Amino acid sequence: MALRRGFYRWLIPAAFVLPLWLFVGWIVFGANPLSLLWVLLSAPIVLIGQLILTLLVRARPTARAEQAVSWTDLALIGGWNVLIVALGVFSNPWWWSLFALTVVVGFVALVAAFQQLWREARPAGSLLRTPAGVGYVPAPAARPETVPDAEVIVVRENGASSAS
Repeated sequence: MALRRGFYRWLIPAAFVLPLWLFVGWIVFGANPLSLLWVLLSAPIVLIGQLILTLLVRARPTARAEQAVSWTDLALIGGWNVLIVALGVFSNPWWWSLFALTVVVGFVALVAAFQQLWREARPAGSLLRTPAGVGYVPAPAARPETVPDAEVIVVRENGASSAS
């Protein structure tokens, strides 16, 4: 749980740290000037993608209640973050393959985040379509077997209040 909570807190800083790391990696590893073009194109995509993933994760009721990401989020978004860090190492001979894998994992993380949000956000009831319109029929609430009979107290008001 601590790992998932820590990653939940990492999501927003990651949106700014990861694009910055791409610039730092380009400088530190002395990549060629053409690589700067890829950094300039991919850094805003990483920033926006990470912010979208963060918003999708934080929009889920379970993530907000637990202040933690799901294991699926940890695997996919965490894997995507690790791949972005690996992209910052420009001396890697497999850079283009790594770039393609990063794009695929980022897309899969986005789809998984949408699916989890959709699964948690959809109502438990169903829609009733009638000629007069559409109405929502809530799912029947689970009623406990042993409900004690409660007293009902009715309070009635007498007449109108006097205005002074």
